Amino acid sequence: MPRPQPHSDQDGVWPSCDDEQPGVSIRPLNHADLAALLAHLDHDQDPGDTVGSGGPAPVLAVRVRTSVGRPGASAHAEYRRRRATELAAWTHSLPWRVVAVVAASVTSWLAAAQVVPHLGVSAGVTVAAGLGWLLRFRVAAATLAWRRGAVGERRTARLLAPLERRGWAVLHDLAIPGSQANIDHLVIGPGGGVVIDTKLYRGQLQLDQYRLLWHGRRLLVSALRKTLWEADQADEVLGVADIGVAAIMAVHGARVPWGRLQTDGVIVVPAGRVPELLCALPPILGPERVAWLADRARLRFRAAA
Repeated sequence: MPRPQPHSDQDGVWPSCDDEQPGVSIRPLNHADLAALLAHLDHDQDPGDTVGSGGPAPVLAVRVRTSVGRPGASAHAEYRRRRATELAAWTHSLPWRVVAVVAASVTSWLAAAQVVPHLGVSAGVTVAAGLGWLLRFRVAAATLAWRRGAVGERRTARLLAPLERRGWAVLHDLAIPGSQANIDHLVIGPGGGVVIDTKLYRGQLQLDQYRLLWHGRRLLVSALRKTLWEADQADEVLGVADIGVAAIMAVHGARVPWGRLQTDGVIVVPAGRVPELLCALPPILGPERVAWLADRARLRFRAAA
């Protein structure tokens, strides 16, 4: 069956998944908007077509309705699940921890009382406090990483939010069909479609002579390949042959060499520069096609959590 195209010359039909009309928010026209629209109609160009080499045609920006996912929701849910598991295991072992603290305290008290009688009680209390501190409940570092990941995704979402006023659709925390993986952010706008993977690092990233990216002693090849794979999956889910989905790794907290680099097919950039990078992309989509693609993504993806 031929794939539906984003425009139709017959009866003004809007193609979309399940024949739903893409959602847009409508704002009143001012004089500048009206002048731009009239100038656009005079040129007799379809606003959904790819912008030609003569520069972007004056079109009206529309804000696309997106209702899929909350930034960081699945990462935070995974953090809470792991923390609950660890707390249950710690609670199960609590009796022997109490016995160990009491035994160590009594032993210390008796030993100190034989040497310095008036310091026996103080020694017992000190040992009990120290051992209790060591045996307290602590969340594992791997579990805390999920919470930091959720924080990073929420920060990226705040940076991306203003793009909606410029005609971009922003979707968060999307479950990839047939997989347990998820896409942190999918943005669709005048510059095309982009998958953004958020990373919250400390220190700095380094690129070696083989163009391999490192964070400290950790090689980031697998993380970059995962981001590129997510972009490929988004491309397949959208299923539009002439629109490729690019991959960006948005980095919080760590310095990126030269302020931006591209390796393994992924653009690595500080998170704060992502909106600037997206707005600098050459326009290839009109607002109607952006709305159609965003609606297609909204219908075909589901929230990861």
